[in-house]
Order: sequence, then C-alpha cells, then structure tokens
Amino acid sequence: MTSSSPVQPDTTLIEHLCQQRRARLIETHISWVLLDGHDAWKIKKPLRLPFLDASTLALRQQLCEEELRLNQRLAPSLYLDVTPITGTPNAPKLGGSGPVIDYAVHMRQFPDGALLCELLDADQKQRATDPSQPPTPQPSPSLLDAQLDNFAPHLAAFHRHADIAPATSPYGSPELVERTTRDVLRNLTDIGSEALSAPFAAWLNAQAPLLRPIWAQRQSQGRIVEGHGDLHLANVVLLDGTLTAFDCIEFDPGLRWGDPLSDVAFLVMDLMAHQRTDLAYRFLNAYLDASGDHAGLPVLRHYLVYRALVRALVARIKAGKGQAPAGPDYLALAHPLIAPASPRLLITHGVSGSGKTYVTQALLEQAGAVRLRSDVERKRLFGSSPQLYSLDRTQATYTHLHDLAQRSLQAGWPTIVDATFLDHDERERFRHLAATQSAPFAILHCEAPRTTLEARLTARQHAGKDASDADVNVLAQQLQRDTALHIEEAPYTLHASTDQPGWAQRLSQHWLAMDTSTNQQ
Repeated sequence: MTSSSPVQPDTTLIEHLCQQRRARLIETHISWVLLDGHDAWKIKKPLRLPFLDASTLALRQQLCEEELRLNQRLAPSLYLDVTPITGTPNAPKLGGSGPVIDYAVHMRQFPDGALLCELLDADQKQRATDPSQPPTPQPSPSLLDAQLDNFAPHLAAFHRHADIAPATSPYGSPELVERTTRDVLRNLTDIGSEALSAPFAAWLNAQAPLLRPIWAQRQSQGRIVEGHGDLHLANVVLLDGTLTAFDCIEFDPGLRWGDPLSDVAFLVMDLMAHQRTDLAYRFLNAYLDASGDHAGLPVLRHYLVYRALVRALVARIKAGKGQAPAGPDYLALAHPLIAPASPRLLITHGVSGSGKTYVTQALLEQAGAVRLRSDVERKRLFGSSPQLYSLDRTQATYTHLHDLAQRSLQAGWPTIVDATFLDHDERERFRHLAATQSAPFAILHCEAPRTTLEARLTARQHAGKDASDADVNVLAQQLQRDTALHIEEAPYTLHASTDQPGWAQRLSQHWLAMDTSTNQQ
C-alpha cells in the first residue's frame, strides 16, 4: 500500500455486532449504521480526514455526544442516547460494564420509505396521470404538500430558538460566506470541472460586493444561528406522522453555524433538483410566512447556488474521476439561478373569500414566486384583535406590504401580493412600485357569488386554520364600497378560470409572458 492510499478501518467489531443483533449494515463515508429492526446504532469510523478527526476513542465519544445534542433539538424521539461498546472486537457488547472500546449513537429505526426523498418518489408515482381517469381542473393538495406546510413553521421555530452566534464570531461573516463558496469552486476545479465552475466564479465576483453589506447586517442583527447544516431531502424523515429533520453536521461547526436561509435554501434547492419546483416554492413561502424573514431574500439566491455547487461537488467526488455523477444534475440547476433576474409584480383584487389565496398558491408553485399575504403580515404587525381590519391598521399593513414587495423585487424575485386591493389608489401605488423596478405589473381579479363568499368565510372561521380573520361582517363592509376595477386597468388584469383543467399552468404562462409595455398609461 502506498502512503497515499486510504487506511481501511478494522471491521471486526462491526461484523460481530451485526451477527449478534442480526442487523442490516449501512455504510457511509465516515460511519457504520446497524439496523436491527427496532433500533439503529451509528458508529464512527476511526478516520482522520481533512474535514474530520475521529481517529481516537476520546474524539469519537465527543463526536457522538455532539451528534446527540444537536439532533435532539430537532428529533428528540429519534435520538436516544450515546451507548458505550464494551468487551472486545471479537466479542463486543452494546452497553454493559468494563473498559469501553468504542461508542455508538443509539437511535430509533424508522421504516423504509420514510425519508423525504423516498416520499417524493412515491408522490411522483401517485401524481402520474392515469389515462382511465378524467382530468381534474387542479390536483388536490397531497399528503406531502400538507407535510411540507407543517414542516416549514416547525423549522422556522427551530431557527428562532436556536443559539445565536456572537456578532464577533466569524460565522455568517461576509468573508467566511464568500470564502466557503470559493472553496467549493476551487474543489470543483481541482477535480477537473474548471470549465463547469468558471461561470459561477464570474457570477460570484459580480455578486459578492453587492451582498457583503447584507451579510454583514444579518450577522450584526443576530441572524446567524446554530442550525442544521445539511438539510437535503435524505436528511428529513416522516416520523410519527410529521416531517422531522435529522443528521445535523456535528464534525464542523462552521458548516452548521450560519444563516437560517442557508438551511432553507438547501431543501428548496434539492426539491428543485428533483424536478419539484412546485414543492420548492410551496415550502419556501410557508417558511417565509412563518419566519417573516423577507429581509433575507437578497441573499437567498446565493445560498441556492452555493448549495447546488456543494451537491455537485459531492456527486462528482462519489462518481470518481472521469465518471458522470449519478442523480440530479445540480450544476444544470445552478445555471438558471445565476442568470439575470427578471422580477415582476402581481397583486390580487377581490373581496374576502373570493379565492385569492387559493389561486395564488397554485400560481406561486407554477411560476416560482415569492408571495406576501396581507392576512399573515397584518397579524405579524398587530397580532389578533377585533381591530385588525380598522382603517389605520389596514393602511399600515399595505405600507408594510409595499416595503416587502420592494425588497423582493430588488432581489430579483417574481412577487405576488395577496390582498383585497379594493382601493384604486393602492393599486396605483403598487403599479408605480413595479415601474420603478422596471418590472411587469399585473392584477389578478378574483370573484364569486355572495352566497359562495359567505359560505367560504363561515367554513374558514369554523376550521380555524387560515391566517385570515375576515368574517361575513367584514365582507359586508367590503361589498358596500365601489370595488370595481377601472377600465384603464383591463390590459394588465388577469382572470383565473379555475373550472378548466390546467388553469394554473396557463395562468402562470400568461403572467410570465407579460412585459412592461402593458403597464403604461
């Protein structure tokens, strides 16, 4: 064996533990995982690598304890304890007395098919068109849609309560964020992907000066937290009926201390890479609704690109020199993300219960857009109170929405503002905002018979699951006003015929095809 050859760890202990527990073995680059049908036992390989040192018993114990601490924040029912391994390599014992020869992270074993990547495959098959069934106007939300909707606020709460990095630490600093991205690009070059990485290096050179002040601001504001660090599809599992993140990075603090939107971007990017842009934007918007972190939209695109580059590097390393990587083409995904941004603005128009949120949910998934909901932002500003729909609070809400929309457009995102927009002056204010950003502007008109409106609001109130508190009394006040669109707004007004198959795709295509010429008056 030459000095450059990797040293293979002795597997005697692992082989005997597998025999004892009749366990199935899964081997990763740095660990062995034994599955006995009820429990999982994760044992660190005694390795010293450029990014990891587990070469001594003391270091492996420390890594196991850190893995337990980190993952019990997100998955306490999955991560049980750190179990010492006693005995000898030929006769090992999990637990017991006597000298310790190694350590294992003790976990519950979850069933096959429970990983989010596996759930995604199953969802794809379920959504496959059955020629024997008639087409439906719009697919009903799947179980996976609902699970992601629930996971997003759970992740936002985790980030909100996670430990915050001191402003004086290097974590989240412009220098570290930029250097980490350049390191990935350099590594891609070193494995023979220089031509592939060159466009991203040029993009980073152009973007970094613009983003450094925002990175610095987020660091000084205490936005940098001890997050997950590796939130791709295979590190989220359906556990006890709920999507749960697991397998945080324990061996390198610099990879888990960072901007929460870097965690979010990893999962969003991986959903995109697996051809589920609809779920990617569904999850992103659910997270932003829960966290309110629209201030991070200017740096989100960088984190999406960075995460795609990381996965591209990992895939190429696994494939070996000269071999095509398996799985999604992450570099192919990253190229559109560095293309010039094309922001556009769409506002809704219609009284409460007219279907604005339903239609814009489908639209944001089809078009890949950021949505700002008045019902969500009103509560963020004022909480829940009987005065939520007073004139002064309504005006303050629209001013807040205007500020958020401006930030989103400046960051290059297609943006939807979901609000009633019954006042012409308010619509004009947002049309002017779009013009200042050289962004196409559209109004999405929604309407329904009054009996339908009242039935929807009553059902929504009884369900108690929607952000809106509008009831039939609020509706009556809205209907007393002159809510009609003006004739000059017709050229840039869209209508959704939701009773026709494929309406969401057609609506998205219509919106994305609009240009600024239709917005001139």
